[in-house]
Amino acid sequence: MTSVMHEDGPRGAAGMKRNGSASMRRLFAEGAKGPIGLLAALVVLIVVFSFLNPRFASIENLQNVLFQVSVPLILVVGATLVIQMGSIDLSIEGIMGAAGMTWILLSPNTRTMIDLGLWAWLIALVLGMSLGLMTGVIYAKLKVPSFVVSLGTWYVGLGIAILLYGNNSLPSLTSEALARWPTGLTLGLPHAFWLAALVLLFGLLISNYTNLGRGLMAIGNNEPIARMSGMPVNVYKIGAFAIAGLLGGLAGILATMQLGSGSTDIGFGQLFVVIPAAVIGGTALGGGEGGMIRSALGVVLLIILNNGLVLAGVDPDYQSGVFGLILLFAIIAVAWPERGRLKVAK
Repeated sequence: MTSVMHEDGPRGAAGMKRNGSASMRRLFAEGAKGPIGLLAALVVLIVVFSFLNPRFASIENLQNVLFQVSVPLILVVGATLVIQMGSIDLSIEGIMGAAGMTWILLSPNTRTMIDLGLWAWLIALVLGMSLGLMTGVIYAKLKVPSFVVSLGTWYVGLGIAILLYGNNSLPSLTSEALARWPTGLTLGLPHAFWLAALVLLFGLLISNYTNLGRGLMAIGNNEPIARMSGMPVNVYKIGAFAIAGLLGGLAGILATMQLGSGSTDIGFGQLFVVIPAAVIGGTALGGGEGGMIRSALGVVLLIILNNGLVLAGVDPDYQSGVFGLILLFAIIAVAWPERGRLKVAK
């Protein structure tokens, strides 16, 4: 009896304290590993490309990089929420096209005489959220794989964009204020980047400080246990896709403003930046792991890589191939240490 009391006393407490401290150190190390590795990779890229072309490190190019980062940064917030629960969203390009065309046709443009002001934003955003909501409902309620559902939503959005585009002339913005807003500077940074930074903050708050964010991570870790604990799994799944759709709509509006005209394929190529960026950032395709900051750093890394290849004078005919090879090696480098824990995306 005495020995038991002894173990539960100061020595036992000290052991628990040591174990707790070790757990905290491991938690910090795991949380810091991703960002530190990504930051190191960013520093290497910046040094290499600055050596190859001194213009890379100029203020003008930094502003250009941040301008290019803005759209995929908005998209990766929604994509990260979806991937964290072990699902995938392929619909972003279609949603961007539908929302972008809706917005420009309801804003000052060369085709219509309509100018609904803020209502144009609201209608386009609601359209994007509705498409995401549709994806979430079919996925959660009808148990159709997210890959299949979101692929279908992509083409639904693309179809809406094509119908709105029609056979008439290209709709272009006639408002100079709207056309110039994304490239305008505040504190030396483009407005488009400030908008993306606010969205990233919104994603951080959801992911780290709400039941939805914690619930999505729990679903990705072990969905059956999440259900048995009484968690509203279907509600969280639908909510994640609705948010992703909303942000896809916002990205479509911003991309349309940047282009200055409507386009059905305004989101072309974004999917192949956003998903790899999240994976490079450490968001596991099987769910249950990842974070907004890490995904954002993944976006910045890929945009800097693309920008650097252009300024380094790589032949345009080879840029896609070189970019793809580097991206492939980057994903392997990130995934290989965790290959034993990787799961197939649901």
